[in-house]
Amino acid sequence: MELHAPPHWRCVDFISDLHLHANEPLTFQAWGEYLQRTTADALFILGDLFEIWVGDDVLADPSGASTGFEQQCAQVLRAAADRTNLYIMAGNRDFLMGPALMQACGCTLLEDPCVLEFGSQRWLLTHGDALCLDDKAYMPFRALVRSAQWQRDFLEKPLHERLTLALQMRAQSEARKQGNTVYADVDTVAAQSCLETLRADHMIHGHTHRPARHPLGVQHDRWVLSDWDLSAQPPRAEVLRLSLVPGEHGPAGKARVQRLSPANAIAAKPAD
Repeated sequence: MELHAPPHWRCVDFISDLHLHANEPLTFQAWGEYLQRTTADALFILGDLFEIWVGDDVLADPSGASTGFEQQCAQVLRAAADRTNLYIMAGNRDFLMGPALMQACGCTLLEDPCVLEFGSQRWLLTHGDALCLDDKAYMPFRALVRSAQWQRDFLEKPLHERLTLALQMRAQSEARKQGNTVYADVDTVAAQSCLETLRADHMIHGHTHRPARHPLGVQHDRWVLSDWDLSAQPPRAEVLRLSLVPGEHGPAGKARVQRLSPANAIAAKPAD
């Protein structure tokens, strides 16, 4: 999948790994304020927007099994989509997001990976989990839950059962975190190969929660997004911004990369 930024786009933002759920109101509030006021021409959310997503039917739940939090998130996205272009990529937590959610929110669901042409450069966008090849326990699980058969079987279960199963999986994940598990990073060879295959200059991804810039040889690099957790000490939240500065690097423009807090991303003018 390739996207070609229209000529009027001068500023594009990227975020990921918000892990939104009802028990984290500070993160939800910061995310909502940022979406309401960002001046970016487009926003890309590269996976794990939600801590869990058990199917789009949670948005129209007559049984009362859900808390209504998903509907609140959809309303925030819908309001933001009336102001800017919103693109969402599935992560390892919310891979069951589908067309009904996108229609309700006015968003575009991205394939993983996706290449964005912005200015004079090609940016490879991915959640990043598929490139963590050393995570030997996760990779078979990922292959299983991304299969069409598994997803059909899961979505056929009653909503209350899916919510219970998802909460159990989340509890297992939290226990793994408390056990000081060392998580695998993106495989350098795989990342460079992906960039070369898709003829991209740079990679932007989330998943690992290790914000940094990693050079990949002479011509490539990968930019890692921060997760968002406003309840942590210190709080974590960051926007990666690409801006085309008028008059620099020829008519197509070469993007300048900035890491900004959500508040600074709101306050900054696109060409600042």
